[in-house]
Parts: sequence; C-alpha cells; structure tokens
Amino acid sequence: MKKHAPVLDCPCGSGRSYATCCQPWHAGSASPTAEALMRSRYAAYVLELAPYLLATWHASTRPAEIVFDDPRPKWLGLQVLRHQAEEDSAVVEFVARYRVGGRAERMREVSHFVREEGRWFYVQGDFPE
Repeated sequence: MKKHAPVLDCPCGSGRSYATCCQPWHAGSASPTAEALMRSRYAAYVLELAPYLLATWHASTRPAEIVFDDPRPKWLGLQVLRHQAEEDSAVVEFVARYRVGGRAERMREVSHFVREEGRWFYVQGDFPE
C-alpha cells in the first residue's frame, strides 16, 4: 500500500490544504484577488517567507528588508472582515491573532492593494482601534 504525505492545512485559515491554497502564490503565480494576496501574505509571515513578502509589497512603500520579530509570535488565526475591490484597487480588513511571550494579541488592519500588470500588490495598512 502506498503512503501519502499528510495534507497540511493552509496557515491562512481557508480550510484548504496549503498546496491548493497559498503555496501556488508563494511559488510565483499571480494571486487572483487582493483577498487571496492578503491571505498568502499572512501565511508568508507564519512561514517567514521574507522574499515573498517583499515581492508582493508595492515598490512605492516596500521596505528594504523584512525583519521578523524576536521572540517569534505564534500565529493563531486569521479572520477576514471585509474585502472591497474595484478594477485595480482593493481594501481588505482583517484580524490576525497571535501569541507572543505567553500573551495573546490581536492585530486589526485595513490593508490597501493595487493591481498592476495583472498582479496585486500590498501598498499599506491602517490600524483602526
């Protein structure tokens, strides 16, 4: 009997396997929506994929490098609250939950995206209270 590799859930919380969810975007395919890009960026933070984060950050606001926090947060989940898209711009509001230093935290962000030459890019985020 042939053994199969376990199907790992995608870190973005979609309920799909990583292979059928964010992995194709991490491998270089263009994400079809701003929400898919945002989910893949969350997964990239979980997996510490700095090159992907930089590649999907708009050149006008992209930092020179990605430095992951120390101590590393344990990412607990993602909840998408809103996705509004026009032809070449979009807003995605989400809450990301994580634990760091034994303390549970939440980060709420309203992310702004643009699409250029068929690819979505993260531009900036606002942090409502």
